[in-house]
Amino acid sequence: MRLTLLGTGTSFGVPQIGCECRVCTSADPRDKRTRTAALVESGGARILIDTPPELRLGMLAAHAGRVDAVLYTHDHADHTHGIDDLRALSGGSRGTLPIYGPRDALDRMRVKFDYIFDPDVRPIPSSARPSVVATALEPGRHVEIAGLDVLPIAFEHGPSTVFAYRFGALAYVTDVKRVDKDAVKALAGVQVLVLNALFYRSHPTHLSVPEAVAAAEAIGARQTFLTHLTHETAHADLERDLPPAVRPAYDGLVVEVGGAG
Repeated sequence: MRLTLLGTGTSFGVPQIGCECRVCTSADPRDKRTRTAALVESGGARILIDTPPELRLGMLAAHAGRVDAVLYTHDHADHTHGIDDLRALSGGSRGTLPIYGPRDALDRMRVKFDYIFDPDVRPIPSSARPSVVATALEPGRHVEIAGLDVLPIAFEHGPSTVFAYRFGALAYVTDVKRVDKDAVKALAGVQVLVLNALFYRSHPTHLSVPEAVAAAEAIGARQTFLTHLTHETAHADLERDLPPAVRPAYDGLVVEVGGAG
């Protein structure tokens, strides 16, 4: 199984508009962070996680010209507002693209993007819209998507519910505030874990860096990669300060994941 992190930045992205801090002006390419998304590939299948505003750029950088399905973690703008880029991945000879996510998130997306989901809304002549079909997933219930076994796991994200996804030995967990005992149990045995970490200081809806490190240690993955990073955390500083089993992610990172998990 192969994981490609298309984007690893917070909702503002890094560099942040109008900011001249040392991370936003850093020459280290690993400090250039677009909004979070990932590709999971196995056995010829390719699943996209989230459609951030820079999806087109991430897909081009990864040389990924197709996907078999899309998983949404939740419906916040930094995870969904690149949905129009699915036009290039669906319709015509490509057919209808299946998308999945939490029921409430998909319901809100149907309203927010009615021009995509409402069959009574006709596209402007000579224009296109994504050809998608949405299916709600149930947390804790395994489902086969594009031939891969996928386990959605529900987490708290402020007033919202966000889904993490486990693919055997790999788990992708972003925009969560708390990793409780049930979540640790659901993630037991993963070899590679992607986990969000916002600031060193506390935040009401996201794990902090110390909280993410503690969660990673509780889960016990062979390697954890921190994502959803901000301009308060330089890649080189995180690389220096984090324990060896926890590494900062960066845009374009490719990780080979072995074993069934």
